Amino acid sequence: MRPDGWHLTEDLDGFLARAGDFLRSRPALHTVPLTVTEALRLRGADACGAEAPLFGSLERAGEIRAAFFRTPPRRPYLTPLTLEEADTLAAHLARLGHRLPGVNADHHTATSFADAWARHSGATPTLHERERLYRLGTLTPQEPLPEGRSRVAGEQDREQLMLWHREFITAIGGTPAADSSSWADTRIAQERVTLWETPDGTPASMAGVTPMVAGQVRVAPVYTPAHLRGRGYAGAATVEVSRAALAAGAAEVLLFADLANPTSNGLYQRIGYRPVTDFAVYDFSCAGPEIR
Repeated sequence: MRPDGWHLTEDLDGFLARAGDFLRSRPALHTVPLTVTEALRLRGADACGAEAPLFGSLERAGEIRAAFFRTPPRRPYLTPLTLEEADTLAAHLARLGHRLPGVNADHHTATSFADAWARHSGATPTLHERERLYRLGTLTPQEPLPEGRSRVAGEQDREQLMLWHREFITAIGGTPAADSSSWADTRIAQERVTLWETPDGTPASMAGVTPMVAGQVRVAPVYTPAHLRGRGYAGAATVEVSRAALAAGAAEVLLFADLANPTSNGLYQRIGYRPVTDFAVYDFSCAGPEIR
């Protein structure tokens, strides 16, 4: 461990042994690290890409104070940091020659780290997205419900899920994977996607959920094709997966919404989701080469 308290490793088991209790202590705020590390634990270190993930934890006075992970080529994801902690982490990673495409964290942490990274690496940060984390309070189904019904996606929906997942990733500014079949296969096998279909049986919207970890489940993704939006299908599907998560014993049901989309934010609040905190995603340009 370094004098500034940061410990970096590519060993998932070692990271969870060190920081697992810390992540579980605030399951809502740490929903993404919890679900990603669980996926890596169950499916292997290459579950999120060919390059080895990187994990970090900050220890002060024998106590874990913060953590982060990165699954290249994606941005690192940070738990809340003070200004000083963000600066020491940015300085440490810059000294090691890491090339970071951006950062994802709560708004204060992301902004602090982006400023620190600019100082230590010479990169230019650009705000990419602002998100709001919501927690389900009292589930309130929308009225009236759209015509149709919900059902759990099955093997017959495999091609539909693959297509919609690619469209969803494109819509949020990501790069779809060359092979989306494993994403669909895993969710079908674990019954983690609910469809809302029209009365004639045509799928109109989907809402997925993450596995339950530390009592929390996160609703993701929620997607309706553009030509079917505005009819209540996404809200109906989200209500059904939220209801199922509660029935399965989830203590907290969470979701993220892009703050640039007032429609989705309004929808989630109408069906019972309440704000927890805001997050920010930054892109970094002009980063130097990565040297381990």
